[in-house]
Amino acid sequence: MMGAAVAVCRTLGREDYSDAIALYRDLSVDVPVADGALGAEMFGALIDHPGTSVLGADIGGRVVSMATLHVLPNMTYGGRPYALVENVVTLKSHHRQGLGRQVMEAVAATAWEQNCYKIMLLTGRYNVAKGFYERLGYTAGEKHGMVLRRAHPPPP
Repeated sequence: MMGAAVAVCRTLGREDYSDAIALYRDLSVDVPVADGALGAEMFGALIDHPGTSVLGADIGGRVVSMATLHVLPNMTYGGRPYALVENVVTLKSHHRQGLGRQVMEAVAATAWEQNCYKIMLLTGRYNVAKGFYERLGYTAGEKHGMVLRRAHPPPP
């Protein structure tokens, strides 16, 4: 890590849409990202969804790193919720500055404050991010992540 950047970790709002869309584009170079009016609508739906928050690292009014946290109700573990993390991304221009770590620590603190008993995430099998998550305490040996994808979206 070069040097930790001074950032404020906070929950994102609708006013952060333009920064968020830039981050989603950095994350999803091969996958279409909803943008424009549809993107703004979907981002609003995401941040308004009960149990969901998008946490980001803000440097001087610009969000340069973020992650989506879903806290989900549960019946096991005494009814304690669990958390799912998605779309963890830092702008390429801000890599190796400790921003992803700051965001993920904010994600964990938020999940623990909501009494979650675990936090889950998926990352690419052949991806340097695996080591990043392991350094944060995440383990891969306890469970196996599996994904079922729909080949094409249904027609409108």
